Amino acid sequence: MGVPRRTSRDIRSDSRLDVLHAVLSAGETTRNEIAQATGLSPATVVTIVGELLAGGIVEETKSTPGRIGRPTATVSMSTERTRVVGIDVAETYIRAVLFDTALGQIASVEDARDEHDLDPDAVVEGIGRTIDRLLAENEVPREDVLGVGVALPGLIHGPTGVSIVVPHWTWHKVELDHLRERVGLPLVIENPLKSIATAELWLGRGRSCSSLVTVNLGTGVGAGIVLEGRILRGATNSAGEWGHSLLALDGRACRCGRNGCVEAYVGAPGIQLTLREIAPGHALADLDAQSDFITALAAVANGPDPDPAVLETIDRTAYYLGSALADLVAVVNPELVLLTGWTTWALGDSLVAATRRHLVAQSPGGAIVGAELDVSTVRGNSVATGVAMIVLERFLADAGLVTTSIPVAL
Repeated sequence: MGVPRRTSRDIRSDSRLDVLHAVLSAGETTRNEIAQATGLSPATVVTIVGELLAGGIVEETKSTPGRIGRPTATVSMSTERTRVVGIDVAETYIRAVLFDTALGQIASVEDARDEHDLDPDAVVEGIGRTIDRLLAENEVPREDVLGVGVALPGLIHGPTGVSIVVPHWTWHKVELDHLRERVGLPLVIENPLKSIATAELWLGRGRSCSSLVTVNLGTGVGAGIVLEGRILRGATNSAGEWGHSLLALDGRACRCGRNGCVEAYVGAPGIQLTLREIAPGHALADLDAQSDFITALAAVANGPDPDPAVLETIDRTAYYLGSALADLVAVVNPELVLLTGWTTWALGDSLVAATRRHLVAQSPGGAIVGAELDVSTVRGNSVATGVAMIVLERFLADAGLVTTSIPVAL
């Protein structure tokens, strides 16, 4: 089957997305500046901005005197009209973030989760309770919420419908329907890896390159992959589960049931196990909360008298991470590899610099040539930000303002 022919409607839809990218990136901009940033003709930009103004997506903010003729009006995303909620559901927490429609963060709340409580009803109620608290604390009426995006780990589309597949979680359509009922607002459900890739495409360095990998480091690890400007989804929406690719044959037990997965070495529990191997009985090795462990590890590493065992733990983790990324780079050949997630933010350059060194050393042939490793410029919770962006994309699709490039989300 040949490549589907692009229609004038597709091209117009992509042009609207280009204009929205430019407005979001600039915060406040003019029609002429949008034309320069996108390469679209001034006439096309004027028409598209008019459509977005009519749809309430952007607004004119002020006028500045021009040298000749009428004052020049600036435009920005409309922020007063509605609110958007993005929710990151992880094994150990549920974090809900309130955004305006320019994706500016207004407020957030977080509830701890017991990672051993696997009851879907408990997770659904936790999500609903977190949304209720976020809206109540910020006095936001539910009718002012354009939509809610929830990122659930392991979300896949299969021949029998949609399910959540993470270690020890078994959700199916009935639980997702229960979630919709509990939230009681327009809802989009997406995979976290696709969410961070969306955040990078709209708000990060993905705006300026066509192929990239965004690697999320936390309790688990995974990769959002963008090829030729589009998020790689795979047959069942599960592409990017790089954390469960093989790093060590017959290696450490992974919570997915396999041995030797990347996650077993560079996920937060894996980093703690590395410290135990290097220094059995170390004071940090038995901290119960994973975030507390990573924070303490970073504090010791950056302190005035660094602990050699801690420094070796970080360097060995960088060796594992760099080696695993070398395989990913060899397969995907991206322009850019970006690290994100709370482990990345905590350990910072002590992890990134060593990982970059090991990535270069371990990359086969010329796979690393032209590729760059850095930290994502999307700050805050990129999962919540990305899934909130998907809510806006879905709204634009429902409003008929875009017809292409919309991710497959529920």
